[in-house]
Amino acid sequence: MLSRRTLALSVAALVAAPMLSACGGDSDATTGTGKGSSEKVGGINIGPDQHRIRGKKVDSIAAKLPAAVRERGTLRLGGSADASPPLGFYANDDKTRIGSEIDLATLVADTLGLKIDFSPVSWENLFVGLDSGKFDAVFSNVTVTEERKEKYDFATYRLDNIAFEAKKGTSWRVKEPKDVAGKTIAVSSGTNQEKILVDWSKQDEKAGLKPVTIKYFQKDTDYYLALQSGRIDAYLGPSPSAAYHVATAGQSQIIGTLSGAGDKIQGKIAATTKKGSGLVDAYAAALDHVIKDGSYARVLKRWGLSTEAVDKSEINPPGLPKP
Repeated sequence: MLSRRTLALSVAALVAAPMLSACGGDSDATTGTGKGSSEKVGGINIGPDQHRIRGKKVDSIAAKLPAAVRERGTLRLGGSADASPPLGFYANDDKTRIGSEIDLATLVADTLGLKIDFSPVSWENLFVGLDSGKFDAVFSNVTVTEERKEKYDFATYRLDNIAFEAKKGTSWRVKEPKDVAGKTIAVSSGTNQEKILVDWSKQDEKAGLKPVTIKYFQKDTDYYLALQSGRIDAYLGPSPSAAYHVATAGQSQIIGTLSGAGDKIQGKIAATTKKGSGLVDAYAAALDHVIKDGSYARVLKRWGLSTEAVDKSEINPPGLPKP
């Protein structure tokens, strides 16, 4: 039976690559060689000893919390149990949850003077937990949508982007539909990126250009093997996953990014709480604080997500439209 970290390491183990400058982490100075230490793959620490970037309580921001949460002293945090490097996955000890989402949540909790009580659950149970009051917040790559805004409050902390990943050394770049005309591109079925790629292909055909040849595979490793063998020109997937693979495998590069919501709106990832819980103002203020003091940027840098940084946290901004 495969361990829970297999997804995080299966591709990275194919090749040992030097650290990319975009993924440097100034908080992980030590590098161990075994479980229980700070093991690095492509410059990214996958060990349980994370040396997380920490913050300090700001009384004026903590005062924005509901009294019951301040008195309890904990932030009951929900996160997806699925392995999705670099956002949230298990360290090489197979039990310690690591990744950018919990790092950012930790900074927010520190600023609010709270300790994190983290519960990994299935995706659908993140929202069940918010609805029932089990969770105060979810930091788990949740995109703001107009439909979700009817039940939840949001404080944004990252852009929601997707990325075209191609073989290292290619001069091809993607900015608009005509750039993919006639190319063979892999994408996961049923995703927003598939919808965007299909739409771009239709636009190319209407403009008299060649359509995109779209390929589907069963596993991430299949996509990357196809990329290296030349069977596909690029793979379109979530930007964080692409950045992690580029950093850990060293065989590919990102040749273009765009909003995961398509051309009409910039998708945004946000801390999520039950609507009317009284918590969203505190989250936004804490996020603004760590953005200003630089600790937010350091967290994104260590996970290779600097290109998804926001200048400030927005409360309930325009979200993806209803289907």
